[in-house]
Amino acid sequence: MTVGEIQRYKDLVGQRAADGELGELAVDLLRAAAANNGAWNGLWAGVLDRLRALPEETRGLLADELVALYHSVSEGSNARGHALTLVGILGRGLPGDRLSVERLKALDELGRQHGHWYGSHSAVLAEAELSCGRRLAPAVVAFYRRAALDSYLDGDDPVAVLAKRLTAPALNVGEPWAEQAMSDAGGPEWQDLLAHLATATAARPSAKWDQRARALIEAVGAEQVRATALPWLGLVGRPRTFPLREGYPTDPVNQTYDPYNANALRGLAWLLSLLPPHPGTARALGALVETSLKKVPGVGPRNPKVANAGVLALSRLDGEAALAELARLATRVTYKATAKLVDAALQKRAADLGLGREEIEELAVPAYGLTEVGRAERRLGEATAVLEVEGTRCLLGWRNSAGRTVKAVPAAVRRDHPDELKEFKAAVKDVDRMLSAQSERLDRQFLARRTWPYAVWRERYLDHPLVGTLARRLLWTVDGRTAGYADGALRTLTDEPVGDGAQVALWHPVGHEPAEIVAWRDWLERHGVTQPFKQAHREVYLLTDAERATGTYSNRFAAHILRQHQFHSLAAVRGWRNRLRLMVDDAAPPATRELPQWGLRAEYWIEGDGDGGDDITAGSGSFLRLRTDQVRFYPIDAPENWAHCCGGEYRMWPRDGAGPVDPLPLTDVPPLVLSEVLRDVDLFVGVASVGNDPTWQDGGPESRFRAYWSGYGFGALNQSAETRRALLERLVPRLAIADRCTVEGRFLHVKGERHTYKIHLGSGNILMTPNDQYLCIVPKSAPATPQTGYLPYEGDRMLGVILSKALLLADDLNITDPTILSQL
Repeated sequence: MTVGEIQRYKDLVGQRAADGELGELAVDLLRAAAANNGAWNGLWAGVLDRLRALPEETRGLLADELVALYHSVSEGSNARGHALTLVGILGRGLPGDRLSVERLKALDELGRQHGHWYGSHSAVLAEAELSCGRRLAPAVVAFYRRAALDSYLDGDDPVAVLAKRLTAPALNVGEPWAEQAMSDAGGPEWQDLLAHLATATAARPSAKWDQRARALIEAVGAEQVRATALPWLGLVGRPRTFPLREGYPTDPVNQTYDPYNANALRGLAWLLSLLPPHPGTARALGALVETSLKKVPGVGPRNPKVANAGVLALSRLDGEAALAELARLATRVTYKATAKLVDAALQKRAADLGLGREEIEELAVPAYGLTEVGRAERRLGEATAVLEVEGTRCLLGWRNSAGRTVKAVPAAVRRDHPDELKEFKAAVKDVDRMLSAQSERLDRQFLARRTWPYAVWRERYLDHPLVGTLARRLLWTVDGRTAGYADGALRTLTDEPVGDGAQVALWHPVGHEPAEIVAWRDWLERHGVTQPFKQAHREVYLLTDAERATGTYSNRFAAHILRQHQFHSLAAVRGWRNRLRLMVDDAAPPATRELPQWGLRAEYWIEGDGDGGDDITAGSGSFLRLRTDQVRFYPIDAPENWAHCCGGEYRMWPRDGAGPVDPLPLTDVPPLVLSEVLRDVDLFVGVASVGNDPTWQDGGPESRFRAYWSGYGFGALNQSAETRRALLERLVPRLAIADRCTVEGRFLHVKGERHTYKIHLGSGNILMTPNDQYLCIVPKSAPATPQTGYLPYEGDRMLGVILSKALLLADDLNITDPTILSQL
């Protein structure tokens, strides 16, 4: 409304009051509230000032008129809410408690909301309740605290002023960890400690904050703080104890952290870093970082500031356990800001010790109690605990006093050694997490150009109690001679022992003859070695004639349709830098991977898919799908190319008058670099392509991708699918259903009783007789690979999907799933 119209309402207040027309004034005020949507901020605040200046008796009579109007309008109407607010404003200092029951109901409703409408004057409801000598419900306190943290409020806003007065409870209710903390915090020392946690509103603790925290720790006792507080972190991220009402259109407030409690979580991380080092503390902080970075649709990471606080706390902790968590997080964290903090923490540790970054990551891997490679035994009374690594899992087993293996934990161990049992179980989880992290780290070493002195390599890799379980399943070159570990020693293809050498490197199939590669595959099978990831069976991407013709770019993985968010996550895991494409007028660089050891940068050109239809973007405005284009290579210091997020030509924008830098001819790219980069891109397409989705047989939204889905889902095999095909040719004869299966061309053929089925070896999609009718079977999110005997490598999810479908279809008379039966 205009300034003049607002001035008219100001004048109306005085005129109506002077004439005693308070009923009419009450109606006018509700009209004004409707005009400003209940937001009495800005110039509207002057109207309220006029009301507050009225004589006490007049205000009382006007409040009574508003009470009458409140009861005369329909329940749930905006007018009722406006009347309730105005009564609260007018009732300050008046005798009587008007609309108290209705006010409590409104406050209860606020307690179920995440935030409030700016300028709504909701604080007057709380002030009215407090002026009557009653406390606000904890959920209502939580609402005002959350509202006060909204960035648009200044310190003088009534909500912000009110929130400063609300000191109890110490934390906001609604989150399991906070409610447990308040339950455990008995006594004034604990209450002071919790209150101090909530003051952690900066990115880093000040010296004053730390000083106060140390005093509080001393008052409670460091060991008591650790024993009590660490279990709280295990509850972080659990579902809320009561849901909050989500906003429009979808505001996933129930999946993120309460912002007030998030400050306290940050303070708790800082506080724990001031305690004496303990493996449990480092473990809990590492888990907090990962929990806080879990993605929430439409939001991104749950709470990066809490994750960053966890990393800072680990960097402040001394000891092997904290360094190990930092090294593990370095392989797991993909959120850019947090990853930078992890990197900086490791760089600092490395500099303090006079080591390189790679060395500190190697030295950071603890043994977790393993006394030999992949194994440890410990006597607990009459029983013996056995920790043993099998593949990428750690198992805890038991032997009784007679030396016989037992399935359950002996009762005497539970009774007499509860602390040791707890530590063993924690060690199993630690080993599992670290094995996964180290497997990923090793898989990235092919492009690192690392070599190790032989003695150092044996200590950090081959004979390391934990890393050795992975290193002994890989192939290495010792002074240029390829060797694998079997029967207690490094051995050649002919099983001759390999003696000590000078330099060791990780073996890669690029540059080796096909016959040698096949021979090493046979060697691994002969010795029953399952590699932690593809190495001997690793796909090799050599230049094609088409790429020699294009010269500076590869179109091998162009013209695909990828699910953007899945691609984005995969790219981050593989060390690529990418920006989500939003449907806005903005530009972005391609997905890039920097290779500093080679002085190169790889680019994968992509654009948002906005090809008509309604199903284009997520609620956040990001494209659901991407279209792919070229792969190029540039010198690492060359300016980046940029293109519009919605598509268009990529162009380089040099600075300071410099000219554009040409892409490198593909013939100049080292074969190892070319192969590994194209393998990454093949992985992105193979996993994120919509052609892999069995529910898209109709071509997706508005059938726009029917041709692409059919072409990809049943077309030529990519390199990874060719590797899968070669493996299945050796694997199928060992299956229990071998007499019903054959590998032919692009398909695994399975003969059932109802039909014969063809499972595509790239996408896992199925055609069935008599006329190649499509059969839709949606696999579980993480199907287990069926027991098939020996497998040469781990980690091929699609292999598990194909074998699971084959076993199901070979026995198709016993299928009970109604969705599948309806198609048969």
